[in-house]
Amino acid sequence: MRGLRGPTAAVVVALAFLVTMLGATLPTPLYPIYEREQGFGGVMVTLIFAAYAVGVTAALLLFGRLSDQVGRRAVLLPGFVLAAVSSAVFLIPDDLGTLFAGRVLSGLSAGIFTGTATAAIVDFAPEGRQKAYSLLAAAVNMLGLGLGPVVAGALAEYAPAPLVLPYLVHIVLVLVVGAALWCVVEPVETPGGPVSWRPQKVSVPPEVRGVFVRAAIAGFAGFAVLGLFTAVSPAFLTQVLHEQDHLVNGLVVFTLLGASTLGQIGSSGLGERPALLVGCAALVVGMGLVGTAIGVASLPVLVSGAAVAGVGQGMSFRAGLAAVSAGSPPARRSEVASSFFLVLYVGISIPVIGEGVASAAVGLVTAGVVFAGIVALLALVAFVSLLLQREPSPAAA
Repeated sequence: MRGLRGPTAAVVVALAFLVTMLGATLPTPLYPIYEREQGFGGVMVTLIFAAYAVGVTAALLLFGRLSDQVGRRAVLLPGFVLAAVSSAVFLIPDDLGTLFAGRVLSGLSAGIFTGTATAAIVDFAPEGRQKAYSLLAAAVNMLGLGLGPVVAGALAEYAPAPLVLPYLVHIVLVLVVGAALWCVVEPVETPGGPVSWRPQKVSVPPEVRGVFVRAAIAGFAGFAVLGLFTAVSPAFLTQVLHEQDHLVNGLVVFTLLGASTLGQIGSSGLGERPALLVGCAALVVGMGLVGTAIGVASLPVLVSGAAVAGVGQGMSFRAGLAAVSAGSPPARRSEVASSFFLVLYVGISIPVIGEGVASAAVGLVTAGVVFAGIVALLALVAFVSLLLQREPSPAAA
């Protein structure tokens, strides 16, 4: 029987969001095992990782505005089921094709969930609490992504069947949380009538366009950091530092994403523009440390860079998402949120593919240092752009 609404329903949707994103990063510490057992190299790993971004982008384009027409619940439930299906596909043994299929399906699930769950959590917020609930959505997004490598790394290191058990655990989590998600009521009134299902344009209402552009600049830089770091760290730890512990691998990735969560929460009292500026500055410093760590083969410096870059990414991501969600008309909130995430996932995919190709040509260390520098430069450009952009006057606003 359905009946969950308000803050309770928001918590359930947030848990489902966390479980979905947890599944999206489960394979990260397992890539060295896949490489060893199936005999492919670093370029193939980055292509498999990028397949996730392809799935996310496809979902955002195809389903980004669907929940505005048919309701949040009608989109969330199939998206959550798809998260379990993606983990089930990974259980098919010794097949490179299934790795790509699993990553694409995982991306589809995350893409369907990202915009819709963010909108649903804000929809369930009490009056005047929309920004706080938007912070909750942003935090569970990053926290889920960070917990995935820790769960998979711990199970791979200390439990049997490292390429099976993590996905089984995720399927069980989906089933348990899915029972609660089924009880959530629909938070928005749908217009009714025929559904206009067409690929989404990256369109933003005029009243939120200025906020969207500022948020997208910083968000693109922050997600480029996530893509570069997640692509480099597993190979860097195993091949350069000779660190074979899968849990350590997962914890290093969690440092970045956990720090992102802390950056979001800690900056909640800052305004949009200060948080974006400080976040971009931290991204520049953090990526400088990551590039140094790769060059001198230092795990402590790498962890420090991950922490600083993660805080910066979290601050800029939180401020941008909160401003975009709060400024969007309710009838188009999911569409605008999906457009925002579409920009971010373009940022997460380009560095991954570029780093993989470059590492095959010039080596992992050189490619990592160069791409860390490029991403730092991108964050610096975002910082300067924000610094030079004038705030609109009250009359213009």
